[in-house]
Amino acid sequence: EGQEGRSLIDNAITDVALVRYAEQILASAVGTSSARLVLGLLLEKDGSSSEETIRLLDDASEALQQNRDLLQIALDQMDQGITVFDRDYRLTNWNGQFRRLMDLPPEFGQFGMPLKTITNELWLKEQITEDTRDEMIENVTQSKGTWQLHLFESGRILEIRSNPMPDGGLVVTYTDITGRVEADDALNRAKESLEQRVKDRTAELTAVNEELGKARHEAETANLGKTRFLASAGHDISQPLNAARIYTSSLVERTENEAHEHHDMALKIDSALSSVEAIIGAVLDISRLDAGALTASPTVFSMNEFLDRLRNDFQPAAAKKNLELVVMPSSAVVETDRALLMRLSQNLISNAIKYTNSGKVLVGVRRSGPDLLLCVYDTGIGIPEKKMSSIFNEFERLSEGAVIASGLGLGLSIVDRISKVLSSEVKVRSVPGKGTAFTVSLTPAERALTPAASPSVQLTPARNLLNGLEIICIDNEPSIVAGMQVLLSGWGADVRTATNRAEFLSIIKEDGFDPHVVIADYHLDDGDNGINTIIAARKILGDGLAAILVTADRSAEIRQQTVEADITMLNKPLKPGALRAILQSVPVERIRAAE
Repeated sequence: EGQEGRSLIDNAITDVALVRYAEQILASAVGTSSARLVLGLLLEKDGSSSEETIRLLDDASEALQQNRDLLQIALDQMDQGITVFDRDYRLTNWNGQFRRLMDLPPEFGQFGMPLKTITNELWLKEQITEDTRDEMIENVTQSKGTWQLHLFESGRILEIRSNPMPDGGLVVTYTDITGRVEADDALNRAKESLEQRVKDRTAELTAVNEELGKARHEAETANLGKTRFLASAGHDISQPLNAARIYTSSLVERTENEAHEHHDMALKIDSALSSVEAIIGAVLDISRLDAGALTASPTVFSMNEFLDRLRNDFQPAAAKKNLELVVMPSSAVVETDRALLMRLSQNLISNAIKYTNSGKVLVGVRRSGPDLLLCVYDTGIGIPEKKMSSIFNEFERLSEGAVIASGLGLGLSIVDRISKVLSSEVKVRSVPGKGTAFTVSLTPAERALTPAASPSVQLTPARNLLNGLEIICIDNEPSIVAGMQVLLSGWGADVRTATNRAEFLSIIKEDGFDPHVVIADYHLDDGDNGINTIIAARKILGDGLAAILVTADRSAEIRQQTVEADITMLNKPLKPGALRAILQSVPVERIRAAE
């Protein structure tokens, strides 16, 4: 009535809608076939007889049994075990897989079998603990989701899931997960084994790396120690050579007007010492570069002036070999360490002239995108392709080059190291028999140089002799000061010498010697140095006192200190020509601050 929205009258004729509704209600209880049979008999015109009623019940019962058998067959075909317990936890339905998985005897597959009896059987058969049995009952009755049961006798592992029914009963399913668990265990064991193997291998590799690292560290320490030793030993190495050069230079000058054989012998000794000086200087430069003693001090400068100096320095050497040295003017302004770039350029040009028999050497600067390139081209013997990768190694020389010119093969090694300090890339292209091209990348200056007004400088005319020039020399090596005495006296200077500051100051204060120039070695005894000694002398004689610092230390720090103190710096081994040129520019007459 509620569904159709109408009232049903008891004695009215039944319509189709009511019959279909009754069939649906009945079918939900006894099945569609039985419902149709029941309704068909009821609706027969003559009514139903007792025989028909019995047949109806038999047919309905048979239909129900068929449905039940069909359901039982379906349940028995499942891989899972299934049990249904009523609200009193008694077995009401099950399938054969349940008993097979549990290894239970047939009597446990009976209607009304209590849950506790089943668990007791498992308790006895599997010898599980009483706590485990109680936990099983609690898990089933409280429907605590999924849990696992290990059957030790059969070795099976069952996954059990309990679900409550609306009437208070339970549906419990049993799934054999033995294979999955064993696969998981095998996977975990393999994982653990792999992890252990990885750990063992990692430990082995770590141990090997530690040994290699230790060996590498020891080698680097030994190499660095050697390099630092050579770099710091520059002073001691240069001292005797410096003394020898001073004496031989004096000897060359003194024998200039004497017998030819004596003068020739002196020239050969001086030439040999010059070669030794070049070799030791190159080795010390490499040592300082490897030890990190030389660092870049970038400044902004014009490349045109830089190139002019290179032209002046190498024009005589090129002319001696009848080579054309072409140095192109440039308006470029760069920012880099000028001194280190000069040393690098000198090595490249020197090599170009040395290994070129005829033709020309071209030096210039060109642009390459945002960068600048310092280029040194020659028409020399060239470099074979197979030798390209080794030309920057120490003592590496081409066999063709050894025939043409002497040398040790250190020039390009120094170029390579200086380029790393300057962060400049050096590239080389060459065609054997036709020539070689070296390029050095340079960083353009971000700001342009403002041309400064050239100061008016009154230069003292050069003199062949240093007549009237008073000089005081200080060096902790007696042989050095003795050699300086001979050399400078030969040039006509009035010379006094000292080997320590106390003796030096005594000559100035007590003897009243008023020198024009101080020539001081940097490394003195008792931790003293030439810069401090010069400063002490200027406090007595005035700030206008000219000073020359002679040192084997080529570090940027010493160079900066001499610039700040207005001291001229000369490197050991001392070149007498360079010293003489500086001394000739010192005026004899001067105004002292002290006066």
